[in-house]
Amino acid sequence: MLCASCGLLVARAATTLPAPPRGRGPAFRYQRRELHFPGHPEPPSNDSSAGRLTRQSVPLGRRVFLRRGRMPPAIGGGLAGSELRFRRGRCGSQAARVVGRDVAAEAAARNPKRPARASRLFKAVGRWAPLALVTLLSFATRFHRLDQPAHICWDETHFGKMGSYYINRTFFFDVHPPLGKMLIGLAGYLSGYDGTFLFQKPGDKYEHHSYMGMRGFCAFLGSWLVPFAYLTVLDLSKSFPAALLTAALLTFDTGCLTLSQYILLDPILMFFIMAAMLSMVKYNSCADRPFSASWWSWLSLTGISLAGALGVKFVGLFIIVQVGLNTISDLWHLFGDLSLSLVTVGKHLTARILCLIVLPLALYVAIFAVHITVLNKSGPGDGFFSSAFQARLSGNNLYNASIPEHLAYGSVITVKNFRMAIGYLHSHRHLYPEGVGARQQQVTTYLHKDNNNLWIIKKHNTNSDPLDPSFPVEFVRHGDIVRLEHKETSRNLHSHYHEAPLTQKHYQVTGYGINGTGDSNDFWRIEVINRKFGNRIKVLRSRIRLIHLVTGCVLGSSGKVLPKWGWEQLEVTCTPYLKDTLNSIWNVEDHINPKLPNISLDVLQPSFPEILLESHMVMIRGNNGLKPKDNEFTSKPWHWPINYQGLHFSGANDTDFRVYLLGNPVIWWLNLVSIALYLLSGSIAAIAIQRGAQLPAEVEGLTKILLRGGGQVLLGWVLHYFPFFLMGRILYFHHYFPAMLFSSMLTGILWDTLLRLCAWALASSCLARGIHALGILSLLLGAAYSFYLFHPLAYGMVGPLAQDPESPMAGLRWLESWDF
Repeated sequence: MLCASCGLLVARAATTLPAPPRGRGPAFRYQRRELHFPGHPEPPSNDSSAGRLTRQSVPLGRRVFLRRGRMPPAIGGGLAGSELRFRRGRCGSQAARVVGRDVAAEAAARNPKRPARASRLFKAVGRWAPLALVTLLSFATRFHRLDQPAHICWDETHFGKMGSYYINRTFFFDVHPPLGKMLIGLAGYLSGYDGTFLFQKPGDKYEHHSYMGMRGFCAFLGSWLVPFAYLTVLDLSKSFPAALLTAALLTFDTGCLTLSQYILLDPILMFFIMAAMLSMVKYNSCADRPFSASWWSWLSLTGISLAGALGVKFVGLFIIVQVGLNTISDLWHLFGDLSLSLVTVGKHLTARILCLIVLPLALYVAIFAVHITVLNKSGPGDGFFSSAFQARLSGNNLYNASIPEHLAYGSVITVKNFRMAIGYLHSHRHLYPEGVGARQQQVTTYLHKDNNNLWIIKKHNTNSDPLDPSFPVEFVRHGDIVRLEHKETSRNLHSHYHEAPLTQKHYQVTGYGINGTGDSNDFWRIEVINRKFGNRIKVLRSRIRLIHLVTGCVLGSSGKVLPKWGWEQLEVTCTPYLKDTLNSIWNVEDHINPKLPNISLDVLQPSFPEILLESHMVMIRGNNGLKPKDNEFTSKPWHWPINYQGLHFSGANDTDFRVYLLGNPVIWWLNLVSIALYLLSGSIAAIAIQRGAQLPAEVEGLTKILLRGGGQVLLGWVLHYFPFFLMGRILYFHHYFPAMLFSSMLTGILWDTLLRLCAWALASSCLARGIHALGILSLLLGAAYSFYLFHPLAYGMVGPLAQDPESPMAGLRWLESWDF
């Protein structure tokens, strides 16, 4: 129970105030006013009893006489600040403070305009100064030593190179959508980079090449994560300490700092994720004024940010799901509001369809339109795409090409698998190793243009040269029995009953024979899909299958990556399962036959919708095909929240400049504890509310913040973390960082709320502010000090490794798995 003596003392002090002298301003007017708690409406300001002392229904011990229109300031700026002021204990000086405020107010009343203006200015400074400080500190930490090291670090090899491709307009393939790489290329172009650096391997020095523009762009976007998180938590909790704690956790995290300083997609992706989260929270806060300019602005910004997140990486789908769930919940509550007409609900639905579906889709398609328009030159990614797609790329052998239309015996051809990202039928002089089927020449599929992709199509029962001018041209037709001779090695495409290298119950495919002479296992029947017997086979357009004559199996590719003995190319098998699949369908691409007239391939170029669809099919298949290779470092999702092991960004020995991606362990383990505490405390609070428990007003307000604000960011953490457990592709530590942003926001909201509850429950009103402030200050100092200890991980280490007792980092190797 609150101490009644404080309220009684204040009441007595107020009733014994001397009357103001005549002619010196308005008389003092007092009223009792209920305190405002979170989740409760503000007390009415137009009290009919103004001008006289009134009694309103206020619980004993919480009554205080205040000047009209004034409320006690919130402790720490939070929602629950006012309720912490009036707690049990003796606070005799409180009455004097109330009287002092009223005397000051009387003096200010003589000149009301100046104090009002000063008050507004003070509030504006108090609102924007912390945000400016947080933003400045974030930029300072991200841009400090940005030029070091002056060589390629980790995945800068890939994304810096892709930026160069955009500058040179060279087509390439990547498993991610193009927006992030396009922005990196644009930043490099605007900062004077000419796209000539090769980006071959980590450790290569940049020398005279301009790389700071691309690093600076990534650092710029990475720096905005901190103010975005600050504003998001401030809006969800209405608590400045919670927002400040969140900002400190992200500012002083060595992992977020490291990811923001290099030419990577991660800072760009996280920028759009946090922008979408902030915009969603902001338009939710405008729910009381729908269809206003600010409401439309934040709703549109949410859609733009969603397009940006998905345009950088497909994991942007996770924030789309979160915004979608929030939108469904929002519309469901509007539908249940009987004060709204169905027309108004329909307007809400239409607005969300336009801003959260139509706008993001339009922007996403526009990103690909720019991508396809800019990259119009042939490059290393051609082989991942169909022959018709390649025909639009300048420099490709199919661009503006004229080749024979129909396949004839004696033609030199390339045979391409119809499934995306499988590539060309390929062979080379290397043999299958001992124990892998018959020790004959390897046959694989290869994604790039190569002379080892060339085959000569011949009749199965003759060795005569079909290109001899004395022989007439004979076209290959549906149902013909043919032999494919590898042009470089003169061995025939061959299959037999030996098992395939990787795929069980499939037969091995090899190269066999000498100078085109083999046996009956070299014979294949060529079939055209959906064509009648006797039809000619058209280059590029005919979809064909190759049926092995002896075993009856179908030539195909499993898509599995062979070990190093197979040069990590894709496995080719002969499958006894005759069902038509894309893996067993091929088309003839290159076609050389001097005895045949040529036709132009311009008519085969695909439309934009076809290009868009094919690009996504290739990217999705490429993502699924990212499997760990031998001796390649990977990590598992359960490693990530506990900060089990980091990533080497640069350097590996004591003479190198070493950068190591590892989260600040104090912050990461605090986040992990916070998730567990939130699940416990949130469950207790939810059960109590569901059971109809009568909570004190202070506790009820703080509980709503915990469940609503904390629940929103917990959902973000779940959506950005747990889907990785279902993925079969290769995973790395950096995939956890979007989820880490949400766990840090949850930590800020949780500890601010718990400290307020502790202050309310344990301390007198005089000590409540101190308990809350001391707790927040301790967490801030802990984060800052741990950053001081671990900052060499991000800014670079030189000298002995941490395993050496002489290393300055030796005492900081808290886990054996940390190999910095």
